[in-house]
Amino acid sequence: MLRLLNSTFIFLLACGLAPGQTSPPKSAPAKSSERPAASGSSNLPSESTVDSFLHQQFGYEQDLTWKISSIKPSTVAGLAEVTVVLASPHGQQMSRFFVVPDGKQALVGEIIPFGARPFDPAKQLLNKGINGPERGPKNAPVTIVEFGDLQCPACKAAQPTIETLVSAEPNARFVFQNFPLEMHNWAAKGAAYADCVGRASNDAFWKFISKTYETQSDITAENADEKLTAIADGVGLKGSEIAACATKPETKARVDASLALGKSVDVNGTPTLFINGRKVGSFDPRLSDVYKSLVEFAAKEAK
Repeated sequence: MLRLLNSTFIFLLACGLAPGQTSPPKSAPAKSSERPAASGSSNLPSESTVDSFLHQQFGYEQDLTWKISSIKPSTVAGLAEVTVVLASPHGQQMSRFFVVPDGKQALVGEIIPFGARPFDPAKQLLNKGINGPERGPKNAPVTIVEFGDLQCPACKAAQPTIETLVSAEPNARFVFQNFPLEMHNWAAKGAAYADCVGRASNDAFWKFISKTYETQSDITAENADEKLTAIADGVGLKGSEIAACATKPETKARVDASLALGKSVDVNGTPTLFINGRKVGSFDPRLSDVYKSLVEFAAKEAK
């Protein structure tokens, strides 16, 4: 786990607190930047500045490497949003921070919606864009949307808690949206298979993701097709047909649409849940009672 560097800039790699954590790759990302900063804004720091900043912050960690994923304007005017992938023997984490206009300070944390009805904009975007498998009545007072990645160990760890939450709220609608993280080497393929399974059989879909999580550690980029095809066979579908479907452009388009939907509501890690538009990131199975209270509160507010 990364040690505390100072009180203003903290990255946690603890499972349940760090979305998208996974085992380290065969060759960890190098301490360098590979993508150019987005153009069109004088407030964006350069890649070399970000790389130097990360070196000063984390250079003492001999086993830590990083890769700059993006440097772009944030949703708040003037702030630059920097996303990096950190890797250590404990796993990988996608993290982000914000740089103020003068380029002399950085902010760590989440920008959250504000207003009398702060969650309504995300709720409306989700209601219009969700296209994943779902359970529960369509006219339910509460809609729970999960953005998940089948290669993400944090998603696997959270799944029993999410399943308990959904089962305890029979009048809630639950929707699963694919959100394969770029740093995972078979997640996009897993999302394509999951999309095809969901369209073939809604009932088989839930068995498929459960079995995929169960065997997650056995799946690699090299054997993903074989393993996922076998899982599709095991849930009562023709695996060869699912495999063929997974390679079609329309399937990629659907997964891309799910990714775009997640990004439009500020999903940056998995698993991320939305309860009637209220974002629940950094999902922690230990907070099951809190999540239950959020669902019950949302149901009362919807009346």
